[in-house]
Amino acid sequence: MSVLAFAEVAEGKIKKASFEAAYYAAKTAELAGTEAVAVVLGAASNEELASLGAYGITKVYHANDARFANFDSKAYAKAVSEAANSFGASIVVLSFNPSGKLLAPRVAVRLKAGYIAGAGELPIIEGTKLTAGKNVYSGKAKAYLETSTDKKVLAVSPNSLSPVKGSGTASVEAFSPAVSDADFGTVVKSVDKLTGSVPLTEADLVVSAGRGLKGPENWGMIEELAKEMGAATACSRAVSDVDWRPHHEHVGQTGFTVKPNLYIAVGISGAIQHLAGVNQSKVIVVINTDPEAPFFKAADYGIVGDAFEVVPKLIEEYKKFKAA
Repeated sequence: MSVLAFAEVAEGKIKKASFEAAYYAAKTAELAGTEAVAVVLGAASNEELASLGAYGITKVYHANDARFANFDSKAYAKAVSEAANSFGASIVVLSFNPSGKLLAPRVAVRLKAGYIAGAGELPIIEGTKLTAGKNVYSGKAKAYLETSTDKKVLAVSPNSLSPVKGSGTASVEAFSPAVSDADFGTVVKSVDKLTGSVPLTEADLVVSAGRGLKGPENWGMIEELAKEMGAATACSRAVSDVDWRPHHEHVGQTGFTVKPNLYIAVGISGAIQHLAGVNQSKVIVVINTDPEAPFFKAADYGIVGDAFEVVPKLIEEYKKFKAA
C-alpha cells in the first residue's frame, strides 16, 4: 500500500503548499515502510511534475485534462479518490489550504476514510492506527487525533514542516480518471487574478499593517518594503473592514491564517483575533508606537517607534543590504 499526495497546479506550476504535502507524504511513507506517489490534475510539463521527486515522490500520475483547469471540488474528489483506489493508496495527503479544505472531506467520504484536518507534525503509525498532532485554540494547545480506518486522509497545515529538497526525480505516467462533464458542478464564467504580487497563502515573507498607518494613502511604504523583500502584503481586519485594503489581504481569526518564515506587523495592536491568524509564523517583528501593545508579547523582535520613521529606514537599509 502506498501513500498518495495530491499536488495542485496553477498555470502549469506546482503550488508551494503541494511541495510541502508531497514531502509530508514521502516522510509518512518512510514511517509506513512504503512508497509515496502523487496525482496531478490539469496541465503541467513533465519537467515540472518530475520535480516532485526532489521531495521524495517516486511516481506522478498525471491527468492532463483541460476540464481540470479550474478547481472543482466535486470532480477533483472523484479523480483523487479513483487514483487512491487504483494505485493502492492507504493514506492520502493534501494541503490544508483553501482548496484542500474543500477537497479533503469529499475525498474522505468517497474513500470511507478517517480524516485528520490541519495536521501539523508527522504522524505516528502503529499497525492500523495513525495519530497526528495539530495546534488548537489559536496555537495555545495541541490536540492528537487518531484514526484506524483502512484508508486515511490527512490535510497538512501549510508551513508546518520545512521540506528538505533532494536531487531525485519522479517518473510521470498518464492517468485518465473516469470523470464526466456532469461531475463538474461549477461553471467558471471569468477569472480575475492578482498580478505582480506574491500570493498571501504562498508567501514565505509577509509585511502587514493596521490602523496605525492612519489611512489608505500611506500604504505606499508598506508596498515598497514588501516589493524590496519579495514579500506579500497583508492587513488587519479593521483595515479591510473600512476598505483601506482588499479583503483578500485580511489575516486573522476571520481571515487567512498564515505561517510565513517572517511576519512584519506595522501599526497593529495585536488583538487575539489577529494573533490567531499569524502566531505560528517562525519569526514575528512588531513595529508600534505603544510599548504596551499586546503584539509585543508574541513578537520575536520589537521596535517601539513611529512607523512613518521606522519603515522608510528599513527600506533604505534593505536596499543597502541587497546591493552589498
